[in-house]
Amino acid sequence: MDFDFTPEQRAFAADVETFLDTEQVPGDTSVFDVTRENMAQIVDTPPRRAFMKKMSERGWLGITWPKEWGGAEGDGVYEYLLNEALARRGAPQIGKGVGIIGKTILAHGSPSLRQKFLPKILRNEVEFAVGYSEPDAGSDAASMKLKAERTTGDGVDGWILNGQKTWTTSAHFAEWYWVGARTDPEARKHFGITLFLVPLDHPGITVQGIWTMGDERTNSVFFDDVFVPDDHRVGELNKGFQYISEALDLERFTMFTYSPIAARFELLVDWLRGATVDDEPVRADPVTRRRVARLATEAEVARLLGLRVVAASTKPGPPPTTEASEYKLYATELSQRVADTAMDLAAPGSQLRVGTEEAPMGGRSESTYRYTVLDTIGGGTSEVQKNIIARRRLGLPKNF
Repeated sequence: MDFDFTPEQRAFAADVETFLDTEQVPGDTSVFDVTRENMAQIVDTPPRRAFMKKMSERGWLGITWPKEWGGAEGDGVYEYLLNEALARRGAPQIGKGVGIIGKTILAHGSPSLRQKFLPKILRNEVEFAVGYSEPDAGSDAASMKLKAERTTGDGVDGWILNGQKTWTTSAHFAEWYWVGARTDPEARKHFGITLFLVPLDHPGITVQGIWTMGDERTNSVFFDDVFVPDDHRVGELNKGFQYISEALDLERFTMFTYSPIAARFELLVDWLRGATVDDEPVRADPVTRRRVARLATEAEVARLLGLRVVAASTKPGPPPTTEASEYKLYATELSQRVADTAMDLAAPGSQLRVGTEEAPMGGRSESTYRYTVLDTIGGGTSEVQKNIIARRRLGLPKNF
């Protein structure tokens, strides 16, 4: 198997690095901020939106989209190289708009939805929030209960939405809500859900902030008689969960990049080179050496699992569901193991927070220890990934 990138792909990666070198200002964290860990990917401030606009102008937001809609019809490996470079520096990434929402609209959206949203996505003129989870529908997203009832308001065919979503990370700054709702309460739970696009400035929507253990904001979103015209329905009626499942395959890979894990591991190794305990080098301890060697091996496994998803996604056929779940499970739990090791080896000093001058690794061990917990939950918990792998890869029966 050839693990090398082609000369064209390496040239593209070099072009990206040159662009990022030009854009990144030392000491300015308004766009590039590795201390936000995986949440650095979101486009939640004006400077970050301006940066993504520059990416759009270079044609990097629609690399895999069809030329008919402004894309380049390129291979997914270019998106992979771009996102890994962005994530390595803590920059915002191409994600929800281009990937989850844009690609679903391309595949299943009506002509009017494509015309309304796809050009704006490529010009980075719109941000989206994604609403699947509810108080009683977290990992089991198909249990969602947000109710959508058909109606005709002012002669316009549409839907009235009532209920609640939760853990919606971008709802406090996005313009549009990509939301799943139950349109057929009598159908089996996976077959009575429909996707809608809803403006977040609708007067019937209330957004309430929730602060996480990773110092980032997520939200609960309440719907009170929110009217949505039927032309903002995505795809076929009652097939929303199937579209959600396709999009989650993409989310599990694109939103949990490998390069930040590698960078945190390198940060740990750099610290170990000079760290001492009782005037003895920590790196000389055989237990420490064994733990670090194991992490180095596991990091290479995670990298290759990611490349396998890229390779599978470039082939015709269904999305690489099991490959994406295998990568997401392994990579996010590896990220936790790296954080755990950093906390153990840095001892009491590992509890000092980012920005503390004397903190080992600049305080990153403490912040990554908190942040990486979220990564094993978002996009489907580790337990959900194990179920997918067991059923679809190994052919085992359901355990629920």
